[in-house]
Formats: sequence, structure tokens, C-alpha cells
Amino acid sequence: MAGYKQTLASSIFLVAVILGTSISQIAGFIFVAPPVEAQTLQEPRASYDKRFIDDLIAKMTLQEKLGQMNLLSIGSDVTGPVLSEGVEDKIARGEVGGVFNAFGLPACKRLQDIVMQRSRLKIPLIFGYDVIHGHKTIFPIPLALSCSFDLDLIQKTAAAAADEATADGINWTFSPMVDICRDPRWGRIMEGAGEDPYLGSRIAEAMVRGYQGPGMRPGDLSLRYAKDKLLSCVKHFALYGAAESGRDYNTVDMSRGRMFNEYMPPYKAAVLAGAATVMTSFNEVDGIPASGNKWLMTDLFS
Repeated sequence: MAGYKQTLASSIFLVAVILGTSISQIAGFIFVAPPVEAQTLQEPRASYDKRFIDDLIAKMTLQEKLGQMNLLSIGSDVTGPVLSEGVEDKIARGEVGGVFNAFGLPACKRLQDIVMQRSRLKIPLIFGYDVIHGHKTIFPIPLALSCSFDLDLIQKTAAAAADEATADGINWTFSPMVDICRDPRWGRIMEGAGEDPYLGSRIAEAMVRGYQGPGMRPGDLSLRYAKDKLLSCVKHFALYGAAESGRDYNTVDMSRGRMFNEYMPPYKAAVLAGAATVMTSFNEVDGIPASGNKWLMTDLFS
């Protein structure tokens, strides 16, 4: 079991690179008990985590590294255009790092068994799902929750969702959405906290703490000990809620002053609260798609 959870860390190492989170930070969330080697040598935990991941990466082929960046959508819930095909063979070849939309212990175990029995490096899958406002127990939509101004209650809803989702085999939720939006024509305004950057920042912190546990901070590895906590994913970096005309995926064009004063604070608040991962947005920023925007992702975020 210890080896299983050690290698699970690498399931998201390249995702962490893309999202701007350090490999050693994200890896630490998965480890539970220190291995014999670390105990015997009295090696610092952070040092052992980094060395373990570095050694594992050194063993990987280019194809296997690319595979760890591959998040396939399968299962009963579909948010993309089509379901992935040939999933089991891809998993066995080490061409899949994570699975989106598969949940339930029988389904997760069946896919995980393929990795552990047939793949070369046996790097377990990470299971992600849109746990947005509850999992089995459904709470009001995030915009409605924000109207309560009750941060303790909002944090408790995220904690309850994490408890239920982890019991259903899910490791990673694509929440909270912290995009500030001031155009009611944008349909996804319902998934955020509305128009105010201060309230949005406080709710972002509450959601992260609910999913991952209170007292977290950037680089904190204590989440690895909590079986009922989820990796959170702050989205969508950046400015997704400012799409022109409220048209989803449309371009965004704004001054730096408005950007930093009104739209950026909730992202920063969520990261400082210890958010494990960050999702890039689907819009342009200064005419360059966010996912390939060096100024946004390298100069500013990293």
C-alpha cells in the first residue's frame, strides 16, 4: 500500500507543471507513511519526496511522460464533445495519467487494477470530477451560496462534498471557480461568487479550506494524511468571467489596473490558502490564449 501511494504522486506531476504547482508540493499530498528507507536514514520528508519523484521521472520514456499529461474523459458524465476510446489499452501502455468523470469504487478499482497489473511503472491514476456544489448531497449553486455571506457555512459545504467524493473514489475536484463576472449574460456566472473581488477572495479561501482542510498554506503536505479531503483546482486563470458580450470562450481585453484590482485577487487568495492546482482559462488575454500565454503563466503566475 505504501508503494502504491508513493507512485500515485507522479500521476499528477506533469499536470502540476502545467498548472504552475511544484512537483514536490503536489507529490506530497499523496504520500501517507514514510517508507523504510526514509525512516532508516532519517532523511527529511520533503527531500525524500523530491528524490523519489526525480528518480521516477528519470525512468520514464518520453511517451510515458506525455501519458501523464493525458486526462481522459470516460464514464457516465460527459462535459466534452466525445468519450475517449481504447481507454484500457492506453492505460496499460502508460499513456494515461488521470481519468475525468469516472467515479464509484468498483469503476475506479477496475481502472486502477489495469495500471497496477499491466503497466510498466505502475503509476496509479488520479480521478478527477466536477464536484462543484456537493456530490451526493447537493447544495445551492455557488452564486446562491455567495449570497449568504456565511463563510463558515460555505466551507462546511465544501468539506461535506470532499467527504462524499473521496468515499466515491475521487481524488481531485475542479473547484472552486473564482472568476469575477459582471455580465449576467455569461451563463457560467452561476458557478462563481459574483462581481465583488473581496467577497470572491474570502469565498475562494473558504472553499479551498473546505476541500483540503483548514490551516493549509502553499506547499503544505499535511493533506496526504487526510483520507476525506480533495485536491482543489482553482479556475479559470485568468479573467474567464470577463469574456466580451458574456459569450463563453470569447476574448478578454482590459487594462492592467482593472485586471489586478478587480479580477486577480480571488486567484491569489485561493493559492495562498493552499490550493493544490490551478486550471488555465479558455479565453485570450492580450490576444494570446491563456494556456500559451507566457506573460500570464510564466512571468505572472509562476
